[in-house]
Amino acid sequence: MLVDFNTLPETSRVWIYQANRSFTESELEEISLKLNTFIENWTSHGSDLQSGYKIKYKRFIIIGLNQNLNNTSGCSIDASVHFIQQLEQDYNVDLLDKMNVSYKQGEFIAYKTLKDFRKMAKQKAVSKNTIVFNNLVTNIAEYKENWEVPASESWHNRFLK
Repeated sequence: MLVDFNTLPETSRVWIYQANRSFTESELEEISLKLNTFIENWTSHGSDLQSGYKIKYKRFIIIGLNQNLNNTSGCSIDASVHFIQQLEQDYNVDLLDKMNVSYKQGEFIAYKTLKDFRKMAKQKAVSKNTIVFNNLVTNIAEYKENWEVPASESWHNRFLK
Protein backbone atom coordinates (compact mmCIF):
# COMPACT_ATOMS: atom_id res chain seq x y z
CA MET A 1 0.00 0.00 0.00
CA LEU A 2 1.55 3.24 -1.19
CA VAL A 3 1.56 6.11 1.32
CA ASP A 4 3.32 9.47 1.44
CA PHE A 5 6.88 8.85 2.67
CA ASN A 6 6.54 11.77 5.10
CA THR A 7 3.66 10.04 6.91
CA LEU A 8 5.64 6.90 7.75
CA PRO A 9 6.65 6.46 11.42
CA GLU A 10 10.25 7.27 12.33
CA THR A 11 10.82 3.60 13.16
CA SER A 12 10.08 2.63 9.54
CA ARG A 13 12.82 0.71 7.76
CA VAL A 14 14.60 2.49 4.89
CA TRP A 15 16.64 1.32 1.94
CA ILE A 16 18.69 3.87 0.03
CA TYR A 17 19.85 3.27 -3.52
CA GLN A 18 22.31 5.77 -4.96
CA ALA A 19 22.69 6.16 -8.69
CA ASN A 20 26.04 6.63 -10.36
CA ARG A 21 24.55 9.54 -12.33
CA SER A 22 21.67 11.96 -12.10
CA PHE A 23 18.37 10.94 -13.63
CA THR A 24 16.81 13.15 -16.29
CA GLU A 25 13.41 14.74 -15.67
CA SER A 26 11.71 12.25 -18.00
CA GLU A 27 13.46 9.33 -16.30
CA LEU A 28 12.34 10.65 -12.90
CA GLU A 29 8.73 10.75 -14.08
CA GLU A 30 8.94 7.17 -15.41
CA ILE A 31 10.73 5.90 -12.29
CA SER A 32 8.11 7.53 -10.06
CA LEU A 33 5.33 5.77 -11.98
CA LYS A 34 7.18 2.45 -11.70
CA LEU A 35 7.77 2.98 -7.98
CA ASN A 36 4.09 3.81 -7.48
CA THR A 37 3.07 0.58 -9.20
CA PHE A 38 5.66 -1.57 -7.43
CA ILE A 39 4.91 -0.25 -3.94
CA GLU A 40 1.14 -0.36 -4.47
CA ASN A 41 1.49 -4.08 -5.19
CA TRP A 42 4.33 -4.93 -2.77
CA THR A 43 3.27 -7.61 -0.31
CA SER A 44 4.69 -9.97 2.29
CA HIS A 45 2.98 -13.36 2.49
CA GLY A 46 -0.10 -11.85 0.88
CA SER A 47 -0.33 -8.85 3.23
CA ASP A 48 0.07 -5.31 1.94
CA LEU A 49 3.21 -3.47 3.01
CA GLN A 50 2.67 0.17 3.99
CA SER A 51 5.46 1.88 2.09
CA GLY A 52 6.48 5.15 0.53
CA TYR A 53 9.44 6.56 -1.31
CA LYS A 54 11.39 9.72 -2.04
CA ILE A 55 13.75 10.55 -4.84
CA LYS A 56 16.36 13.06 -3.65
CA TYR A 57 18.79 15.13 -5.69
CA LYS A 58 17.73 13.28 -8.87
CA ARG A 59 20.05 10.51 -7.72
CA PHE A 60 18.85 8.68 -4.58
CA ILE A 61 15.85 6.37 -4.40
CA ILE A 62 14.75 6.01 -0.78
CA ILE A 63 12.13 3.41 0.07
CA GLY A 64 10.49 3.42 3.50
CA LEU A 65 8.47 0.59 5.04
CA ASN A 66 6.29 0.74 8.14
CA GLN A 67 7.27 -2.49 9.88
CA ASN A 68 4.82 -1.79 12.72
CA LEU A 69 2.05 -3.08 10.43
CA ASN A 70 3.78 -5.91 8.56
CA ASN A 71 7.35 -7.13 8.43
CA THR A 72 9.09 -7.91 5.21
CA SER A 73 9.88 -11.48 4.32
CA GLY A 74 12.79 -12.80 2.32
CA CYS A 75 10.51 -12.97 -0.69
CA SER A 76 9.36 -9.35 -0.35
CA ILE A 77 12.94 -8.12 0.02
CA ASP A 78 13.92 -10.19 -3.02
CA ALA A 79 11.06 -8.58 -4.95
CA SER A 80 12.32 -5.09 -4.09
CA VAL A 81 15.89 -5.99 -5.12
CA HIS A 82 14.60 -7.42 -8.42
CA PHE A 83 12.65 -4.20 -8.96
CA ILE A 84 15.81 -2.12 -8.41
CA GLN A 85 17.79 -4.42 -10.70
CA GLN A 86 15.17 -3.88 -13.39
CA LEU A 87 15.54 -0.10 -12.98
CA GLU A 88 19.30 -0.55 -13.41
CA GLN A 89 18.73 -2.32 -16.72
CA ASP A 90 15.99 0.02 -17.92
CA TYR A 91 18.04 3.17 -17.32
CA ASN A 92 21.60 1.85 -17.69
CA VAL A 93 22.44 3.03 -14.19
CA ASP A 94 24.14 1.49 -11.17
CA LEU A 95 21.99 1.49 -8.01
CA LEU A 96 23.25 -1.49 -6.00
CA ASP A 97 27.02 -1.01 -5.80
CA LYS A 98 27.70 -0.18 -2.15
CA MET A 99 31.41 0.40 -2.80
CA ASN A 100 30.87 3.94 -4.04
CA VAL A 101 30.55 7.24 -2.22
CA SER A 102 28.36 10.24 -2.94
CA TYR A 103 29.12 13.63 -1.44
CA LYS A 104 28.35 17.28 -2.00
CA GLN A 105 30.62 19.56 -3.93
CA GLY A 106 28.87 22.87 -3.54
CA GLU A 107 25.41 22.40 -5.02
CA PHE A 108 26.46 19.32 -6.98
CA ILE A 109 26.46 15.69 -5.94
CA ALA A 110 29.72 13.92 -6.72
CA TYR A 111 30.01 10.15 -7.06
CA LYS A 112 33.32 8.34 -6.63
CA THR A 113 34.53 4.84 -6.05
CA LEU A 114 35.57 4.16 -2.48
CA LYS A 115 39.16 3.83 -3.71
CA ASP A 116 39.03 7.28 -5.36
CA PHE A 117 37.36 8.83 -2.30
CA ARG A 118 40.15 7.41 -0.12
CA LYS A 119 42.77 8.94 -2.46
CA MET A 120 40.97 12.28 -2.35
CA ALA A 121 40.99 12.18 1.44
CA LYS A 122 44.75 11.56 1.48
CA GLN A 123 45.22 14.46 -0.93
CA LYS A 124 42.96 16.65 1.28
CA ALA A 125 40.53 17.13 -1.65
CA VAL A 126 37.74 16.14 0.77
CA SER A 127 37.71 16.95 4.47
CA LYS A 128 35.89 16.15 7.71
CA ASN A 129 33.48 18.96 6.77
CA THR A 130 32.61 17.49 3.36
CA ILE A 131 28.91 16.59 3.34
CA VAL A 132 28.55 12.89 2.61
CA PHE A 133 25.57 10.58 2.24
CA ASN A 134 25.52 7.79 4.78
CA ASN A 135 23.42 5.20 2.95
CA LEU A 136 23.84 2.74 5.85
CA VAL A 137 21.04 4.35 7.87
CA THR A 138 18.32 1.80 8.65
CA ASN A 139 15.21 3.77 9.64
CA ILE A 140 13.55 7.10 8.99
CA ALA A 141 14.78 8.66 12.25
CA GLU A 142 18.39 7.84 11.29
CA TYR A 143 17.71 9.01 7.74
CA LYS A 144 16.57 12.40 9.01
CA GLU A 145 19.47 12.79 11.45
CA ASN A 146 22.41 10.92 9.92
CA TRP A 147 22.01 10.53 6.18
CA GLU A 148 23.35 13.86 4.94
CA VAL A 149 26.15 14.73 7.37
CA PRO A 150 29.73 15.99 7.58
CA ALA A 151 32.16 13.15 6.89
CA SER A 152 33.43 13.48 10.47
CA GLU A 153 30.02 12.20 11.67
CA SER A 154 29.85 9.23 9.31
CA TRP A 155 31.66 5.99 8.60
CA HIS A 156 33.57 8.00 5.95
CA ASN A 157 35.58 9.53 8.81
CA ARG A 158 37.95 6.56 8.85
CA PHE A 159 39.47 7.79 5.57
CA LEU A 160 40.06 11.33 6.83
CA LYS A 161 42.61 10.80 9.61
